[in-house]
Amino acid sequence: MEGNEMNVQSVAVIGAGTMGAGIAQICAQAGWKTFLYDAFPEGLDKGMKRIEEFWNKGIERGKTTLSQKEEWSSNLHRSDSLENAVSGADLIIEAVPEILELKQAIFTEIDAHAPINSILGTNTSGLPIHEIASVTHRPNRVIGMHFFNPVPIMGLLELIKHNETSEDTIVEAKLIAEKLGKTSILVQDVPGFATSRLGVVLGNEAIRMLADGVASASDIDTAMRLGYRHPMGPLELTDLVGLDVRRDILNNLADSFDDERYRPHPLLVRLVEEGSLGKKSGMGIYDWSSGEKKDRNHVL
Repeated sequence: MEGNEMNVQSVAVIGAGTMGAGIAQICAQAGWKTFLYDAFPEGLDKGMKRIEEFWNKGIERGKTTLSQKEEWSSNLHRSDSLENAVSGADLIIEAVPEILELKQAIFTEIDAHAPINSILGTNTSGLPIHEIASVTHRPNRVIGMHFFNPVPIMGLLELIKHNETSEDTIVEAKLIAEKLGKTSILVQDVPGFATSRLGVVLGNEAIRMLADGVASASDIDTAMRLGYRHPMGPLELTDLVGLDVRRDILNNLADSFDDERYRPHPLLVRLVEEGSLGKKSGMGIYDWSSGEKKDRNHVL
C-alpha cells in the first residue's frame, strides 16, 4: 500500500447470517469480487436470498436500478469451501456467531489458506480481538471490524485494534470503511469496545423497566426516539440485533469486568431460552409474526 491507496480487489466473507450477508452485499456493491461462505449450505442459501431480496426491494422503491443490481450480482459469488473463498482474497471478514472458540477455529483455518498480506477482520461486537488474533501467524494483520445491523443502511464501522495490529493494517481498514461508505471510529481492544458496552447496558436497563411495568415496550422506545433523538428505541434495537447476541455480550462484560451489574436481566434470559430471539425468529421483546411489531405481555 502506498499513500492513500489500498489493494483490495477480492473479498471473502465467512458466515452468511444476517451480518455476513449484509457485509457481502456492501462489498459487492463497492465493486469488489466477493465470495460468501457458510459452513451450512442452507445458511448460505438464505444469505444469498436475503441479498437478492434487498436489491429487489430497492428496485421496487426506486432506490436501485436493474443495471445496478446486475452489476452487483456479477461481483457476488457463493463459495462452498472456506479454502476456496479465502485463497485469493485481499480482505477476509469473519461473521460467525459470538463464540470465541468458534472464531478461533475459523481464524486458524483462514490463516492456513489466505495470502500472507490479507487483512483478517472479525465482525465481533465484544470478544477480545487479541485472543482471536493469537491463533494466527500474522496477528499484525488482524483487526476488529464491527458492523451494525442492517449493514447496508447503518453508517458506522467500529475498528478495534489490539496491541499487535500494525499501523498499515489500521490505515487500510480506515480506507476500506471509506470505500464501503462507512464512517469509522478506532477503539482499543477492551471488553465491549465503545458501542456494545454502551448499547447493551441501555438495552438491558430498558428490559428491566419493561419487566418492572414502568411502561410498555413501544412507549419506552418512543421515549428514547422522541426524547433523546435515538433513531430506534433500545427494545426494538435489541430485537433487531438478536436477544441471544445481547445476552452473550452482557455475560462477557460481566465476566471480563467481574461485575454482576452487567448480567442480563432475567426476562432477557427467559426469552432467549424459550426461543424468542427477536425479529429473526418472529418473536422477541415484540411480536413480529405478522411482519409488523406489536407489543407483548411480559410476565416474569
